[in-house]
Amino acid sequence: MNADPQPERVAEVERNTAETQIRVRVNLDGTGQAKLSTGIGFFDHMLDQIARHGLVDLDIQAQGDLHIDGHHTVEDVGITLGQAVARAVGDKKGIRRYGHAYVPLDEALSRVVIDFSGRPGLVMHVPFKSGMIGAFDTQLAYEFFQGFANHAFVTLHIDNLRGENAHHQCETVFKAFARALRAALERDPRAAGVIPSTKGSL
Repeated sequence: MNADPQPERVAEVERNTAETQIRVRVNLDGTGQAKLSTGIGFFDHMLDQIARHGLVDLDIQAQGDLHIDGHHTVEDVGITLGQAVARAVGDKKGIRRYGHAYVPLDEALSRVVIDFSGRPGLVMHVPFKSGMIGAFDTQLAYEFFQGFANHAFVTLHIDNLRGENAHHQCETVFKAFARALRAALERDPRAAGVIPSTKGSL
C-alpha cells in the first residue's frame, strides 16, 4: 500500500498598499525556479539566490514607489514572502524546524541560523563596506529580513563574519539564508506528522 502523499506546500499572497502592489507565489518543494520583477536589479539577483539555493520556486511581481527609493518595495516583498511561507508551511508537522548554513564567496563569509519557532525575531550583524550595490541600498537588507521574520513567524540570526566587498557580503547572506531555510523546511522522515516542539504547537 502506498503511503498518503505529502500535502502540497504552495501559497500565493497579494499585498496592495498606497506604496506597493505585490504578488508572491511560493512552492516550498520546488526546484529553484524563479520569476522575479521588483524593479531593483540587484534585489532580484538576491531573491534568485533564495530560490536556487533554497530549492523553492518563487514568483514575485512587485511594483513600488521607486521614484522615492527602494525602501517600501524591499520591505513589503519581505513581508509578503514571509506571509506566503507561513501559509505554505502550515502547522509545521514533520519539518526539521531548525536550519543553519555558512556560505563563503571569495573573501566574504556569512552564517545564518533560522528557527520556525512561531516567535518572530531578527538579530542581524552585517557591517556592509558600501552603502549601495547598484540601485540597492544595503540598509534595506535588514528591512527585508525584518519583514520576513515578522510575518513568517521565525527567529532569524544573520552574521557576516568577514568580507571586504559589499556585493560579496550581501550575496553570502542571501545564499546562507536560502540554505538555512531549505534545511529547516525539510521534511524529517523520523518525525512524520509530528510538530517539532515539546509544547505540541508552533
